[in-house]
Amino acid sequence: MTHQSAANTSVDAKAVCARHGFRPDALLEILHDVQHEAGFVPQAALPVIAEALNLSRADVHGVMSFYHDFKSQRQGKVVVTVCRAEACQSMGAFGMIESFLAKRGMKIGETSADGVLTVEATYCLGNCALAPAAMINGRLHGRMGAEKLETRVAEAAL
Repeated sequence: MTHQSAANTSVDAKAVCARHGFRPDALLEILHDVQHEAGFVPQAALPVIAEALNLSRADVHGVMSFYHDFKSQRQGKVVVTVCRAEACQSMGAFGMIESFLAKRGMKIGETSADGVLTVEATYCLGNCALAPAAMINGRLHGRMGAEKLETRVAEAAL
C-alpha cells in the first residue's frame, strides 16, 4: 500500500480514471483502485474523480459514502470490526468492546495515535451462532471474549 499525501493522491485519482477510460460506469472500480493505492479515499480525490468522469461531486460522494468498504481516513495495520447486532449484544459484545477501547483510550471508529489499530462497528457479521463475533483484518472470529480479542489483535499486529 502506498502512503501518499491527499494532493498526490488527487493527481493519482485522475490517472486511475484514465486507466478506466474515464467511464462513469467504472466509478466503483475507480474508488477501489484509489483506496488500494492510497490506503483510503481522500476527500481531495473526490472532485478530481467527479471532473474526470463528468459527474457531480455529490454523485461521487454519494457512492463513496453509501458503501461501507470505502474509507475516508487511513486505517491501522490491524482493523477490528465488532458486530453490534442483537445476538452479539446478548452475548456481551458491548462490554467486550468497551473494555477493549477503554484500555486504549479509543472510541468506535477511531484509529490509534500510533496508527496501528482501527476499531469499527458493524450491524451484523452473519456469525450469530458463534456470538459475539468480530472481524480482524478481514478474518471472521466467533465466540470472542475480552481475552480472546486481545490475543487475536496482538497476533495480527505482529
